[in-house]
Amino acid sequence: MKTKLLKINPFDIDLNKINIAADIIKLGGLVVFPTETVYGLGANALNEKAARKIYEAKGRPSDNPLIMHFDKLEKIKDYVYITKELYEKIKVFVPGPITFVLKRKNIVPDIITANMDTVAVRIPAHPIANKLIEMSGVPIAAPSANLSGKPSPTIAEHVIEDMLGRVDTIIDGGNVDFGLESTVIDLTEETPSILRPGPITPEKLKEVFGEIKIPEFIYGKAKVDIAKAPGMKYRHYAPDKKTILVEYSRDRINIIKEKIKNYKNPLLVLFEEDKVYFNEYDIIVSGRENDYYKIAVNLFSILRNADKTNNDVIIIEGVEDKGLGISIMNRLRKASTEIWGE
Repeated sequence: MKTKLLKINPFDIDLNKINIAADIIKLGGLVVFPTETVYGLGANALNEKAARKIYEAKGRPSDNPLIMHFDKLEKIKDYVYITKELYEKIKVFVPGPITFVLKRKNIVPDIITANMDTVAVRIPAHPIANKLIEMSGVPIAAPSANLSGKPSPTIAEHVIEDMLGRVDTIIDGGNVDFGLESTVIDLTEETPSILRPGPITPEKLKEVFGEIKIPEFIYGKAKVDIAKAPGMKYRHYAPDKKTILVEYSRDRINIIKEKIKNYKNPLLVLFEEDKVYFNEYDIIVSGRENDYYKIAVNLFSILRNADKTNNDVIIIEGVEDKGLGISIMNRLRKASTEIWGE
């Protein structure tokens, strides 16, 4: 397949180029587009054959559901069952980097939901994503635009690495804002549950929804058999190289200093500056550990860049499980083949 590249400035959108991409969606093709979280791999969510192409392009397991993207919140009413009270609460967060799991109506194809009675819906805030959905005239099903299991793409170069020749069109809209996939919250039970942590933190969710559950699998302490939303069941975000995560603790540096000796050519990914006691090793530093936003934005780029080095193993310093750190550690635990300090 020959892939067409479209470069679009999100602050000065070329509607002719958006129209080209929208026509491909209407015809059942695949379009990669930027959102405020990561780049998405989109198809007409109401076209089963088109949605199946997403799974084929990514190598995605068929029991891993997709997210339906809408340009306006009111349009979800045709596809999900929702009370007026819940609708008003959702309005607080949209458009934005959050996905809601709700009971679906029959109009939603089974392939989108992995044959479940729920569906994940979101309204992205990115101007290119929003305009593409609007001009396509249909909701767009879209997971992250990477090969299944690999780090999600936050710049167009990442998408080209994984998807060139697998999709009809790639829209290059520059860098994304958040760098982590959307927060996913399940609203089908009396007490909402976080199914995937993301840019919208538990603290923000509690301000609107009151009590919420954070299941143990969010912290890597349990596994799930059935995935209501993406990012729950399978290993994700993973470099090809062996990747070791060091859990956050006061002793984490001593753990690294002791165990790193067992590797001939390790690469350290650290989230603090001035760690002179690791001078003899190759190091990637991403800001200070309390700057979780900066870490989140750069996280998947760091993993991809680390995978391209000549090092034989990647050793990553963990951050504290609080606020946005919960989302960062969720991704790192899923990316890792081994964890120290559990």
